[in-house]
Amino acid sequence: MNAVPGPSAARFDVMDLAQAMRASHALDAVPLNLADAQWHVLGDYLQPVALREGEMLMEQGVKDRTVYFVESGSLTVHYEDAKERVRLAVVNAGSVLGEGAFFSHLPRSATVHAGSHSRLWCLTPLRFRELMQRHPTIALDLTVAMSAVLARRMYNRPKRVAVT
Repeated sequence: MNAVPGPSAARFDVMDLAQAMRASHALDAVPLNLADAQWHVLGDYLQPVALREGEMLMEQGVKDRTVYFVESGSLTVHYEDAKERVRLAVVNAGSVLGEGAFFSHLPRSATVHAGSHSRLWCLTPLRFRELMQRHPTIALDLTVAMSAVLARRMYNRPKRVAVT
């Protein structure tokens, strides 16, 4: 990932992420129905990330299990297969990226760039383990929500490339 939290990260509020997820009606919206107090707990385990248009978030083939939740903006997902064919998907606010590698422990299956200025929240495997130990109910709800997105993407051929 090229992006790192910048000065604008100080203005991030996890409730903006909650609102993005609640407002999204996309096929791959994250169905995470937490109470506001639970969102604030989850926010303590997430790190904000700001991307400018064109910046790379993840690269195909890299082994990294960090998962990203999209608060705003859009990201393009590019997958190049063995025959050098490129497939593309767009992921918008209220969705997640990186859930494939998070669950599979395999390298990233696609490259992701910001299609516009984007605000995301990342969760590393280490922080997820801490969340599981201290707040298992929230960790379970998050796992089920990410799994739902993964399943929906796998059942929808055009969105399958978005499983990163």
